[in-house]
This record gives sequence, structure tokens and C-alpha cells, in this order.
Amino acid sequence: MASKLIQVASFEAENQTELSMRQAFELLEPKLRPPFDLTIPDQHQYAQLNRAILYGVLCEPHFAKTHIKHLHAIVTDGYGLFVHLLVKVAHELYPKLVASARQQLVWVTKEMVDVLAVGFDGLLVCLLRQIVGGDFSEGNLWLCFELLSVFMDKWDCLLEEEPLVLSSALYTYLRLLADHCRLSNNASLEVLKRLEIEFCVKLVREQFHLCLRIGRDFVRLLQDLVHVPKFRAIWKDLVLNPSLFNTPGFSDISKFYCTRTSSRYALLRITPEMETQLRFLLTYVKFGSQRRHQEWFAKKFLCGMERESLISDIVRFICCAHHPTNEIIQSDVIPRWAVIGWLLTLCQKNYVGANVKLALFYDWLFFDERVDNIMNIEPAMLLMVYSIPKYIDMIHTLLEFLFLLVDNYDVQHIDIIVKGVSSAFNVLLRKGVIQSMDVLISCDALSPALRERLGRFLSGMKMAISKELQPANVFGHLLTPLSLSNSSGMETRTPSLKGQLTCTQEDGSATEPFDSSVPSVVTSECQVVVVENLLRKCGETIKKSYAMGLQTLEELLFSFVNLNNHKTVGGTICPEVLSSRIAKEFELNGHKLFSSLQFLSDKPDGDDEIGSATSF
Repeated sequence: MASKLIQVASFEAENQTELSMRQAFELLEPKLRPPFDLTIPDQHQYAQLNRAILYGVLCEPHFAKTHIKHLHAIVTDGYGLFVHLLVKVAHELYPKLVASARQQLVWVTKEMVDVLAVGFDGLLVCLLRQIVGGDFSEGNLWLCFELLSVFMDKWDCLLEEEPLVLSSALYTYLRLLADHCRLSNNASLEVLKRLEIEFCVKLVREQFHLCLRIGRDFVRLLQDLVHVPKFRAIWKDLVLNPSLFNTPGFSDISKFYCTRTSSRYALLRITPEMETQLRFLLTYVKFGSQRRHQEWFAKKFLCGMERESLISDIVRFICCAHHPTNEIIQSDVIPRWAVIGWLLTLCQKNYVGANVKLALFYDWLFFDERVDNIMNIEPAMLLMVYSIPKYIDMIHTLLEFLFLLVDNYDVQHIDIIVKGVSSAFNVLLRKGVIQSMDVLISCDALSPALRERLGRFLSGMKMAISKELQPANVFGHLLTPLSLSNSSGMETRTPSLKGQLTCTQEDGSATEPFDSSVPSVVTSECQVVVVENLLRKCGETIKKSYAMGLQTLEELLFSFVNLNNHKTVGGTICPEVLSSRIAKEFELNGHKLFSSLQFLSDKPDGDDEIGSATSF
């Protein structure tokens, strides 16, 4: 029997999800009509019955209510299996579903929300991902409208049971509105735009705490809509009168800046099919053999005037949601920065190019090592470095845009932005993504004005760090003079290492490599600053979590060992005083480093000698 569910080309293999549902329906079809069998099915029979009922719901609209009543009668798992099957259909089959099956999929989704089925929030998110940005086809706009109707009609239920799905919907529709508002003279779109604006404004005004859950990308999306009067009013209140939102913990817009956006939001604007192709490209395609894959991807997903706006979503996905493993980074697979460089060349409209560069640099502006991931900022740095000298225009474009953001993005909070960008450069250097900024500063092809600006910014970065630490005077008494080993005041160059350096993250991913044959120059001042920062961070972290405090202590001790291993010139840190300060930080927070066994902490976050500060 041919499939009534999906459209399949003659050369395509059968989809296993569709096949299993169809076979179950063919086998059990006589039992899907009243009167229903009242015997309790075993696990296998229950799974088959769920598959058959779902196939019937999607392919037999006239019997859909009967099938749902049957499902209500036999369900024993809170509809968990049925929703799981729905998610697979939405994820794998949606682009191929016949029109009637798409309508039935949305209908049965509403039914699952009504009964509070287990996992219905994941089903809604999966359907949100099937809305394609920049696509103004009738079918895509229909899905926009239908899902928006679900969120509006089921508002109270969703707010009470799964409020976070509303934040996902807000992110999606803010992004879609930016595309929809650019297209004028489209009568069918006007009704949808009004509903989208109504939904987003209602959510922001009435449930502002859900906007905070999105983080800094909420601001990025909102700024693209300030030309819409209702969003302009929200923006003014956000900047000038934040107390109107009456949300505990929110004092001004900087709260958003300091909140990292979860990678799950970046996934919302990438369809599952697009995600599969991008991950394949970045996992298996060798650098130098990517051209045909890129051309196919562009033809499939970026063909059309308005589809260009998708590029910023793709760049955000690559930076925030695709972090390659150490093994892939060390291989000859095409790196993320190269794909982003190619995507930048596809931008024809100025506003699209600006949005793509903003998506690339956005985490730089507010980077905080304590909450942000170095993998999010790494592609931009490596794209600039590896563009030398062949693609010097790319470096000019990126650096000019970065400094434009630093100077103009938010002049009221320029201190936060300067600190964020400085921290980004500092972490990229310290983690070994690049060995020295000399690769940019000493590049003759770079314009003199840009080189001077970069040099001034980096100098200001060092001065800011020094000034920040000076008042505390934490280590003023720890420095002991060393005899000068050379007249430059700089550390001698370290021997070049063969191969490439990578930096492994906690999640198993790793930073992309930079050629480590470039020698690095490390000053004693920088080394001491690292240890100073870690000591201060250690005390703050212990207050939050003893386990996190131990991680910071481990970093501190490794940095101290590294400092002593280098023949630094400016000074060194007395180990006795350092150990005394560490002990004091722990004791101030109720942890003794040298307690006898009977006095060990019995707190849940406490620990014994193994894994304690003393063992380090």
C-alpha cells in the first residue's frame, strides 16, 4: 500500500518511521473501529496500537475524533509514547507531509495540550522549528498562524504548566516579525503580523520574567523591531523606565547583557533538516572539498531574496549550538570559521550583512568567563587570523564592525561592552586559541588607522585590568623582586610547539586550533594578573558552591605553578603568603583546610580530604 501520509520521490528510500506506522495501521485497522477491544494490551501491542492510531489520525481526518477517543481509552503512560511518535513525525517528516496530514498534525497537537500530555511542550517546540525564516509561501505562513493560534488560545494552560515554551515562542515570533515587517503590500500577511505583534507585546508586558529567561539575544531581536511603534514603546521603557516591568531582580537592560542565551534558542530558527546538513558539513566534509556541499546547501535553503535573512540565524547556530570535539578540530574537517566566512560572502543586502556580523560578535560584547563559553567567541577570532593575508578585506570589515559596536552599541553601558570585548580577547589569548595579538597588530596589510585602534584598545585593556586590581591591593605585598634576566622586561620566547593547540571544554568540546608554531610572549605582569583574578574569584565562588571553589582553586594553583616555571621579570608571588591567603578565603566561608576527621563538614556540599582544598 502506498503512503497516504508523505510525498516520496521514486528514487527515495522508505522512511522507517512512516513505514512502521503504516504497517501497524494495516495490521490493526479492523480493531480501530468501534466497538473497541477492551482487553489490556501488553507493551508491544500498546506500542503498535499507538502507531496505528496516530497513522489513522493523520491519514483519516473524518475518523480523527474516533481515533482520539480510542487513544483516551487505552492510554496508560500519560500519552508519552503517542507524543514521542508525534515529535518524530514533526521532526523527520513534516516537509514531506501531504497538506491534510499537516492540518491533522496541528489538530492533534492541540488535543495533546488539552490533556496535558507528557512532553507536549517539546512537540510545540519541534513544530516551531518547522517555520522557515524568510519563507512567505502559503504553507509556511499557515503554520505560523496555526501555531500562534495555539499559543493564544491555550495561554493560561501553557503559562501554568509549561511557561518556558512561551519564551521559545516569543523568541521565534520576534525573529519572524523582523522578516514579516520588511515585506509590505501583502494583504494575507497583515493579519498574521497583527497577531504576532499582539502575542509578543502581551508576553513582554505581562510575563516579562519569561523574556529574562531568553537572555541577551532578546535584546538583539527586539532592536530589529524598534521601527514598529509598539516595540519602540517597549524599547523606550526598557531603557528609560525599567521599573515599569515590575520584575524582581531586573533593574535595567544590563541584566539582559549579563545573561547568556541558551543554545536551545539558536536551534529554534534552524529547521531540523538544515541542522542535519550543517552538522554533516562541519563533522565529515574535508577542508578543500566543501564547495559542492556549500553550493547545494545555498541552493536548497538560501535561494530567494528574503531567504538571505536566514544567514544570521545560521551563524548564531554555528557559534552557539555547534561545538566540535577535540578530535574533529585536530582533523582536516572544514572548521566553523571557514563556513562563517563563506556565509558572509553571501550577504547582498547591507542590513543582512550587519545582522550577520552582529550575530557573530554578540557574545563578545558581554563576554564573562564565568557564564559564557569560549567556543561562542572563537570563530570570529580565528576568521580574522586565518584571513591574513589573502582575505584582508574580511579582517577590515570584521574589526571595523567590532569597534563600531564597542563605540556605539550602547553608549550608556559602554563600560560593560569594553569589559566584555577585553575579556574575550584576554580569554582567547590565555586559553591558547591564539598565541599573540601580534599576528594582527604587526600585519602590514591592515590599515594603519585600524592597527592603531587595535593597539590602543589592547593597551587600554591592560591598563584597565591593572587599575581594577590596584585599589584592592591584594597582591601588593606578595611581589618580591627578581634579578633582571634581560633588558627588554619581557619573558624570553617559548620554543615553538609542533602541531596545533586546542583547549578542551567541560562538555568535551574543544576550541579550534591556532598554529602553535607562532612563538608567544608572556609578561610577568599578565601572569600575576591571572593569579590575582583567580584568588579573588576563588573567594567569591566558595560562597556559591564549595565544589566550584575547588575548581577555581585548581586553576589558581596551576597558574601559580606556570608562573614559577617561567623566568618572569617583573616579580613573583611568595608561596607562603599565597597559601595563607587561600586558607583565609576558605576559612572565611566556613571551611578549614586542616581539620581533624571528627570536625569535617557534614554539609551536602562539603567533602572529605579526597577532593578537598588540602589535597590540592
